[in-house]
Amino acid sequence: MIATAKRINARKYGELLAQVTPRVIRNDKELDTALEVVNRLMSKKRTPEEDELFLLVSSLVEAYEDKHHAIEPLPPVELLKELMADRGLKQKDLAPIFGSQGVTSEVLNGKREINKNQAKKLAEYFYLPVALFI
Repeated sequence: MIATAKRINARKYGELLAQVTPRVIRNDKELDTALEVVNRLMSKKRTPEEDELFLLVSSLVEAYEDKHHAIEPLPPVELLKELMADRGLKQKDLAPIFGSQGVTSEVLNGKREINKNQAKKLAEYFYLPVALFI
């Protein structure tokens, strides 16, 4: 479930904001700092407050990169493989999303496309936009 659907503790969220002080990114040095926050949060089980901070800082990074470092997104399966490698995931870890290890294997080997339902589940799992998996 995405953080916006969860109740957050305003005090805890305020403390996180005070530690990170997220703001509009204006240069690559600030981008690097924001990416450190995103990567730190991405690699852990997050609280609802950390989810909210992750979404906020990710949005700031995305806005800066779209304007200053626009690149073509990876094809959905390549993105999925990168995400799996970054997090040390195996095919069996994504079987609940795809329904079985066999289907997961077929998707990863290009024998099957990611369908809309799977794309939605992947987006929720990785906290990324659904469009990246379609």
